[in-house]
Amino acid sequence: MERTLIGDLGNHTGKPVSISGWVDVRRDQGKMVFFDFRDRSGRVQGVVLPGSSATEAAKDIRNEYVVRVEGIVNKRPEKNVQADRQNGGIELEVTALEILNASEPMPFDISEDTSGIDETVRAQYRYLDLRSKRMQKNMRVRSEFIRRCREYLFSKDFTEIETPLLTESTPEGSRDFVVPSRLQPGKFYALPQSPQQYKQLLMTAGFERYFQIARCIRDEDLRADRGFEHTQLDVEMSFVTMEDVMATIEHMVITVVEAMGYSVKEKPFPRISYKDALEKYGADKFDLRTEEEKEKGILAYAWVVNFPFFEKTKEGTWTFTHNPFSMPIPEHLDWLTKGEHIGEILTTQYDLICNGFESGGGSIRAHKPEILEAVYKVMGFTQEELTERIGHMLRAFRYGTPPHGGIALGIERNVMNLTGETMLREVQAFPMTRGGKTAVMNAPKPLEEKQLEELHLSINGLDAPKD
Repeated sequence: MERTLIGDLGNHTGKPVSISGWVDVRRDQGKMVFFDFRDRSGRVQGVVLPGSSATEAAKDIRNEYVVRVEGIVNKRPEKNVQADRQNGGIELEVTALEILNASEPMPFDISEDTSGIDETVRAQYRYLDLRSKRMQKNMRVRSEFIRRCREYLFSKDFTEIETPLLTESTPEGSRDFVVPSRLQPGKFYALPQSPQQYKQLLMTAGFERYFQIARCIRDEDLRADRGFEHTQLDVEMSFVTMEDVMATIEHMVITVVEAMGYSVKEKPFPRISYKDALEKYGADKFDLRTEEEKEKGILAYAWVVNFPFFEKTKEGTWTFTHNPFSMPIPEHLDWLTKGEHIGEILTTQYDLICNGFESGGGSIRAHKPEILEAVYKVMGFTQEELTERIGHMLRAFRYGTPPHGGIALGIERNVMNLTGETMLREVQAFPMTRGGKTAVMNAPKPLEEKQLEELHLSINGLDAPKD
């Protein structure tokens, strides 16, 4: 018999069906045994009646067993329907049970919210944690958000393009995770902190409208809303202004989240300067909701603009605040090229804020070599260092690169806002622990001596590794 999804059983009242899934709950009432079965589409109660051919099999089945069930879809008595609306007033009269796979006793209860379970245990058994109702919902919200964003961008003539995962180290950003080259001993790749340079090169290549669901990897200090790995919706557009990019993204976000059933506090999104945000809220990330709106899950978006381009380092030199590839605002371009009023130069950076989190950030980019050179010279780079670091970008910009700009929306940050979660790991399938250990698998760990030899590496000056 062909499998029927539990969510479709309401269309089969009075008919025999076959379902497959997990045993959610087992309740032995003596003469009758009740089960709650679940699959990806929902849950349904099943009952094994006295004298049923499934009685013997029912004795051996426990929670989290994987089973195939045959039975008749019946309407439930009205009094039971009132008590349990989730199954649409139906139940399954079980006529046959087949164990597809047994389950050992669970290491923790997944029928309840698992957020209070020790994170090390949750990480070790993440595949079980993901069975819980909350985690199933979070992963499906994440999937729907990505799908709807992708569909919106396709409708606006964007092209989805993947960029490399093995690339060049960029020491002026966050710390890189590096990968040794077996074929070129002593040389290293870096895993991408973002597709920033590649997406600008795609604008040079004439694609005009690009996006990517990009994996980004940064060796940063871990915190509740930051991990070594994250995913971002990366977008870049040619022949645009700040207003064009912000309008496109704002319309996309509103379209997507409202289609998912959420409410937006204010449309169009409010705009506030970086200076005013610090004066009014004490930070450039703030929550505009009332307590009542928080309880209702309202989404309060805002744009923060007019960021300073540069800030002083501890050593007293200049560095960028957001992105060295940004353009200053038009009225400050002359200051940049002349190296004047450095601390007063504002950039075309725009950050999207939602419910107290930075949910995205972007800018209009430098598209001429002399502008990018001016940025790096403010930061103290020599011409030789410029060529070493960004020579490929300067070369590309000499071949007719159009004006362009874009943004990256953090998938995890946005899904956290949609689900009400406050920890990044609650919206990732296999997150790392706060100590940087991988879920389920045991990394990081030492390489075998043979691997080190193949990579021409040696480990010196370290104590024996500790688990």
